[in-house]
Amino acid sequence: MTTALTPPAGARPPVRHPDAPAPGEPLGSHYEHCFGCGGGQPHGLHLEARAEEGVAVTAEFTVTADHQGAPGLAHGGVLATALDETLGSLGWLLRVIAVTGRLETDFVRPVPVGTALHLSAEVTAVHGRKIYATATGRTGGPDGPVAVRADALFIEVKVDHFIDNGRPKEIQAAMADPDTQRRARAFEVNP
Repeated sequence: MTTALTPPAGARPPVRHPDAPAPGEPLGSHYEHCFGCGGGQPHGLHLEARAEEGVAVTAEFTVTADHQGAPGLAHGGVLATALDETLGSLGWLLRVIAVTGRLETDFVRPVPVGTALHLSAEVTAVHGRKIYATATGRTGGPDGPVAVRADALFIEVKVDHFIDNGRPKEIQAAMADPDTQRRARAFEVNP
């Protein structure tokens, strides 16, 4: 069964949490070894997201030779990962932990190695634990042409989702990390 990306009747507009980071504030990495946003991945995206007005974020990453698929062009899976990571950053503004339930991506134009991809994402609706969102990736600046876009459905989860399904060694290391503990407190999670 396919889960619809269109919010159902009864979905409500998103509400920015009162303790969410202020517009313009960097959101930081949710985990040091995350391929999308972590600084501990030498070939990762090192995506840096910032809070915007409403329930929206922006981010940027530069496509390197490590991210190519066809010679000199970004791999489509890497572009989808950049969108997914940007969309996943929206949880900081809702103050919830959420995982990707569905991601539908449209590749509009090629993205050459060396290109800075400017990403923006926003939550469009919330229905129970379901969070509906959309994102775009642009080349040539934040107002440049759209190269890739996505619609997504995220599902709110508790920290137990990661404890029950992750590898114990990495979970224990993450939970012992002071930055992880600080982020957990921001989400009122008791590691």
